[in-house]
Amino acid sequence: MKREMHYVVKDQIATLTLARPKQLNALTSNLLEELADALEEANQDEEVRVIVLTGEGRGFCAGQDLKTVSPELDHGEYLQQYYHPVVRALAKSKKPTIAAINGVAAGAGLSLTLACDFRLVHAEAKLSLGFINIGLVPDAGAPYFLPRLIGAAKATELALLGDTISADEAVSLNLATRSIESEKFVEEVTAFARQLADRPTKVIGYIKQLQAASYENNLEEMLAQEIIYQSRAGKTEDHRHAVESFIEKKRPVFVGR
Repeated sequence: MKREMHYVVKDQIATLTLARPKQLNALTSNLLEELADALEEANQDEEVRVIVLTGEGRGFCAGQDLKTVSPELDHGEYLQQYYHPVVRALAKSKKPTIAAINGVAAGAGLSLTLACDFRLVHAEAKLSLGFINIGLVPDAGAPYFLPRLIGAAKATELALLGDTISADEAVSLNLATRSIESEKFVEEVTAFARQLADRPTKVIGYIKQLQAASYENNLEEMLAQEIIYQSRAGKTEDHRHAVESFIEKKRPVFVGR
């Protein structure tokens, strides 16, 4: 039984909720293991077409729970054992992933959101890397994702100064997809997830893989990748149905296959 997070699948949307609200959902080794397992379950479940990561209570995630870390801890080994499986599961998911940032997101809590496809931020939420304030380097994927999202100069500024930014600032930096007012947060996150769940899920996976490949390949190699993935997309049930619907002047209903 999961003790530090909740996993619920409803209407093809898997919602993974960090559930240590009294600690602002600060991360522990147990919670990270549960999160990795839940992501694996969601990624393997054919019923799931969207994954939403959020927090219980007034915070999203305050980062690592420092009270659970001993002075003798090897931080690198801890990262490798507990954080990196979660980062990989998010980044390599073939399904769309949404970080629903309902409150403060700091340290590794913010890092995990960077591995998601979308970041929907509560209008009153505050975001901060904060690692520099405790004498550590950014981790849990932040050094990889942050410069790609907002550029090297701004990523360096946030990492070295450890400043806290608002939801609106996050949107202006392209760090967040959108800022959502308090009274509409749950409703708009659900609507956003529903919109993605109604898209051709298998093709979304192809798009994500194709774009990820662009970081490591030149133009000619990417053109070759296009051939591969478009061939696969053209053989999906959703593509065939969409073409039929277009000819019949109907709105296509995608089934994710």
